[in-house]
Formats: sequence, C-alpha cells, structure tokens
Amino acid sequence: MKTIICLVFVLAFSAALLGCTQAEISMEKEDAMAEKDSSIMEKEAMMEKNASAMAKEETMMEKSPYAGKVLAGTGSTKYLDFSKADYDKALQEKKKILLYFYANWCPICKKEQADTFAAFNELNDPGLVGFRVNYRDGDDDESEKALAKEFGVGYQHTKVILKDGQRILKAPDSWDKARYLEELGKI
Repeated sequence: MKTIICLVFVLAFSAALLGCTQAEISMEKEDAMAEKDSSIMEKEAMMEKNASAMAKEETMMEKSPYAGKVLAGTGSTKYLDFSKADYDKALQEKKKILLYFYANWCPICKKEQADTFAAFNELNDPGLVGFRVNYRDGDDDESEKALAKEFGVGYQHTKVILKDGQRILKAPDSWDKARYLEELGKI
C-alpha cells in the first residue's frame, strides 16, 4: 500500500512538474512568437518608411524640369547642384535665379546650407530656381569659375540673385532661413 501511495505521489508530482514545464514552454513559445511578430512589424515599418522616402525622392526627381541633382525643394521650387545646361535653361525661361557660391571646405557654407535647404523646402514658386555653384574647392569647373568672375564673387557663401538674367542682389553675408524667405519673396 505504501508503494502504491508513493507511486501515486510520484505520478502526481511528475504530472505537476511536467505541466509546469509545458506551461513554461508554452509561455516561451508565446514570447518568441510575439518577439518575432514585433520584429516582422518593425521590418515592415522600416520597409514602408524606405519605400516612402524613395517615392518622395522619385517624385522630386520627376517633377524637376532640370537634369541636375535636386538638393532641396519639395514643391515647384528647386535648389540644384549647378550645371551649365540647367542654368542656361533657367535663363532662357526667364526664371528668378539664386546662385549660392559654395565651397566644400567652408564651415559657413556647410552651416548655411541647412537654412538654404529649409527655405527651398518651404518655397513654392515655379518661377524661381536655385543653384549651388562650386567655388574654389576643387569641384568647380570652368563654367562655375566664369560665373564667379562674371558676378565679381570674391569669396565663398556669396549669394547672387538674378531676375530676367540681370543681377538684382549680391550678398556676401550669412543668411538664415527667414532671410532666404524674405529675400527670395521680394523678387
């Protein structure tokens, strides 16, 4: 009889122990599944974000009538890397033009570009286009050098605004976003 009681006790204990282990295993499986689902959701969210960014970039590229790289501008106003062909096209179309003479080694230029980008991302003027013109930084080409000479640019971060192909402003001082919006809104 003692043997039977011991056997029942061992079986009951084993069942309880096994049940506990199965519960723990079930909980671990559920945790692993939740973690996997969370990971999948994070990956899907990241993929959607990347797809959205790519679509936005493609839209910006599609909407630009110019061949150069769009640096800023989400509406009809674009700020581009300078190319002679795009500049000539803007002149021919009688666009208002901002020329920003930029040197890649210049800390003022780098700081100011954030404000330039912010302004162009806010502007929505189809009659305005901006160009970042390389200036004495090893990336400038002959047409950029000729442009700097034509407008008497003496040093980097100088801004020149043209209307109907004529210079209406030359500014060697630093501008913030508000100043860009003010000056470009005047023309």
